[in-house]
Amino acid sequence: MSDRVPTRFVSTLLRMVADRGYDFSAILRDAGLDFDPLDDTASAYRSEISAMQYSRVYQQVLHLVQDETFGFAGSELTAPGAFRMMCYCIISCRNLGQAIQRAAEFYRTFFDERSQLYANFSEQYARVGYRTIERDEDPRMVVADAYGLSLWHRFFGWLCGRPLELKRVDFRGSEPARADKYERLFACPLYFGQASDLLYFDSACLAWPLVHTEHSLREFLRTAPYQLLIMDSDPDSNSLSMQVKAMMGHDFSAGFPGFETISSALGISAPTLRRRLRREGTTFQQLKDEARCEASILWLDRPELSINEVALQMGFTDPSAFHRSFKKWTGETPGQFRAGRRRRDRS
Repeated sequence: MSDRVPTRFVSTLLRMVADRGYDFSAILRDAGLDFDPLDDTASAYRSEISAMQYSRVYQQVLHLVQDETFGFAGSELTAPGAFRMMCYCIISCRNLGQAIQRAAEFYRTFFDERSQLYANFSEQYARVGYRTIERDEDPRMVVADAYGLSLWHRFFGWLCGRPLELKRVDFRGSEPARADKYERLFACPLYFGQASDLLYFDSACLAWPLVHTEHSLREFLRTAPYQLLIMDSDPDSNSLSMQVKAMMGHDFSAGFPGFETISSALGISAPTLRRRLRREGTTFQQLKDEARCEASILWLDRPELSINEVALQMGFTDPSAFHRSFKKWTGETPGQFRAGRRRRDRS
């Protein structure tokens, strides 16, 4: 898992703003960026930023240009909140296959061809991606489409709480000069000059149950695409522990999901869940501590929140108890950790 994002991703967003005549200086300031990502010759320029800084820019840019599809769809005509509403439409689905079909139906019903999601399932492979669109091969659009496919890939994994292994990825565009970047992004065979932009994965994955609820979805949408950027996309790391942590989420202000609630959602008995977690070398309490530690780090990355407010989000009514727990988890107090992150973001 990495919490760093290449600065060039932010540059693409800011060009979208600049092309529309907007001043993006306030966006940079609110995200805690003290340099211009479009000027890679400046002495203060950094090649990477934090995933949270990127997500804050992303949220503000897409709100400004009235497109909240999180980069998943190619149309500038997509209405604000489309991706958000699609998420609420699919979160109650039984499994990944049903969720993908419902998402495709959502975009097919409400939006034009440029915003539609294509899905085709066979006995061996599931194919999901963008419908064929005739347009000029603008290098920036080719990169944007690749990034959009990557976000869909990670979003499907997020829904199920485990990485989704890709078998191949097709691109309509010609092979770029730096194809190695695409190879690192998808970790599977890539084919350029194809009829459509498509992800291929094993059809058996379509039966995977969705592990999230409206509660964890609200949290996801509040900081998207942060959780997609930091999630582990290595299929070899797939485990029951990962699914349990995904269901725990990062917002514990309204309490912590109980062991029985999670075991029921996973469709297995409580004794079986305990036994399988022990087999993976962990316990529910350990996963709970890890989830709270990761969530604390997520919330501490939001400078507008005081440490006491972060403590409340973690379910601590006593801030001193949060300080003790956080130091136990990380070896630092929340204040020391936050100061260290700020130093690193400026370096």
